[in-house]
Amino acid sequence: MNQLKRSPCPIACTLDLVGDRWTLLVIRDMMFFGKQRFEEFLESPEGISTNILANRLKLLEDLELIEKQPYSNHSRRMNYQLTEKGKSLRPVLKVIGIWGLKYITDTKVLKTNSLDA
Repeated sequence: MNQLKRSPCPIACTLDLVGDRWTLLVIRDMMFFGKQRFEEFLESPEGISTNILANRLKLLEDLELIEKQPYSNHSRRMNYQLTEKGKSLRPVLKVIGIWGLKYITDTKVLKTNSLDA
């Protein structure tokens, strides 16, 4: 992953790669809700548009955080899954979720035990 860095700070560099809202929500949906198909991501309550979703899936694949595989042998549809590198973001998302529960009113754990694991 050779790209021009604006800063030597690892936090800044990480945020440059995955710090936008939609990228982390796609990872969240895969990690904690088991979503794998394009249509499943569109069902999330945040309402991501198809063009942004396609862009983020491509970005995540380029960053080697996810990989795509054909849904079936004779299908153009794809399933997406986290790589080990993508799965390693679990503690980061967990801490963000715990922080949100503590400091942002009217938030709740969605139907998953994601913050308990």
